[in-house]
Parts: sequence; structure tokens; C-alpha cells
Amino acid sequence: MKLATFNINGIRSRLPALLAWLEREAPDVVCLQELKAPDAGFPEAEINRAGYGAIWHGQTSWNGVAILAKDAQPVETRRGLPGDPDDTHSRYIEAAVEGLLIGCLYLPNGNPQPGPKFDYKLAWFERLIAYAKKLLDSGHPVVLAGDYNVVPTDFDIYNPRSWLKDALLQPESRECYARLLKQGWTDALRVRFPDEQVFTFWDYFRQHWQRNSGLRIDHLLLNGQVAAMMRDAGVDRWVRGEPHASDHAPTWVVLDLEARAVNVKKTAVKKTAVKKTAVKKTAARRSAARTAPAAASKKTGK
Repeated sequence: MKLATFNINGIRSRLPALLAWLEREAPDVVCLQELKAPDAGFPEAEINRAGYGAIWHGQTSWNGVAILAKDAQPVETRRGLPGDPDDTHSRYIEAAVEGLLIGCLYLPNGNPQPGPKFDYKLAWFERLIAYAKKLLDSGHPVVLAGDYNVVPTDFDIYNPRSWLKDALLQPESRECYARLLKQGWTDALRVRFPDEQVFTFWDYFRQHWQRNSGLRIDHLLLNGQVAAMMRDAGVDRWVRGEPHASDHAPTWVVLDLEARAVNVKKTAVKKTAVKKTAVKKTAARRSAARTAPAAASKKTGK
């Protein structure tokens, strides 16, 4: 399975670019952010003709997230991040696809900071951290993919000096991301390229794309079960160089779903072995308990 995340930056205006990428790269699952369209404006017919089922959570002019599945229909499991019933932003949607639980998220940008937008970013991040822990505890194979609007470290940006005041690089934003990872999530792209600068976003100013002055803010986080299935990860950079492109490029991970079945079998064998060992130990303890009084009786003459 090739699972990708892509901030499309306007699905109606960039639909041709999206369809061209889907045809060329044929990802199996796609998490989209920044649809910038209401639910009624989502191009369902065009997406279906391209061979993809879809669920989406739109919003007029802003935000919006969607999950696409090739030759399949994602089964929606959640719409909206829990923790704040008054939050009307369309920033999270979740679905089951091919036995995986996939959360697609668009974390708030937070600029300008300091201010209410940055406060909202941090509050949303805290809600994500709390919910992500519940997903980990669920025992399901989980992927959290999307535009996190966080540059994790200085190594993930071409030049941090130009962005020191930006919400994407603030210590509070990075600390939240680090705490999320410490729960037990694997940052797929960083694991795949531990010593290489890899970018997923290049803004439209000062020829940043032409100069490869990029940032890494689109992340695929895998829980332990899914991390064991990972075989490759990367960025479809060519998409950013196309006419009328989004300022993001699709970021992806390749998973070996057959490894899941093998791991399940191994786990079952281990559990069976543990049970057998436990049964033997219990039987041995019971036998020892029965013989101990008799032995004691012989020693004391009782």
C-alpha cells in the first residue's frame, strides 16, 4: 500500500493537478488537506471517475480534509477532533481502509504569534496528543497523516533564521510534536532519511522552490504495528514543479500489509507459548504445594 498525504491548497482550482498525480503515481490511499471548499463543492464525481472512493469534511473558503481510497470506499470512523464541541474548523477526518485506521489532519498554522491564533494552535495540538494516545491504546494499526504545520527541528528547514518568529518553529510547537512522538509514533520520512534534508513545502516567495528553500511540515506518523510494515517513504517533488502547483508536495509511505498477517501469526504463537508455559508453571506450583505438607510431616514425625 502506498499511503500519501497532500495539502492540495484548493481542490477545485488544483483538481487537474490532483488528477494528474493520481494517474501517474496511483497511491492507494490519499489524505488531503486545505480543500477550501464546502461539502457540496467537493468534486466527488471526478474523484470517482479517477478510480477513488472518498469521504470529506469541507468548509467554505478555508480548511477541509478528505481521505481517498483506490478501488475502495473509506469507512468513516470519526469526523472532527474530539475535545472541543465549539470548534467549527474542518481539520480532522478518520477512516478504516484495508484494516488500517487512518487519521487525516490539518493542524492550525498559528500565525501571527503570539496571539489567539497561536493559542488555538497549541490547544488543538493538546487535543490531538490526548486523542492520539487513545488511538495507540486501542490496539489497532494506526496512521496519523497530514499537514502538521510544525518544523520539528532546524534540520527540517533550509534556513531557520528567516523563520524564527513563525509559529511553525516556535519552541511550544516543537515541544508538542516531540511529546506526540514520545507516545510511540514513528515519523516515517525522518526514519527513511535520518541524515538527509527532505522538504515537503516550498512557499511561493523569493524563488524558494527554484532554490530548494523548503520546509518539512507534512508528516506521516505510524504506530508500532504500522511501523513494522514500512518498506519505503518519500516525497513526489515533481508535483511542486508543475504549473499552478500547490506549495506542498505529496508525501508518502509504502507499507507491506502482508507483514501484518505474519506479525499477527507470530504474536498468536508467542501468546500460545506463553499460555502453555503459564499452565506448566501453575501445574508445577500446585504439585509442589501438594507434596510440601507430606514432606514436612515426615521431617517432624507428625
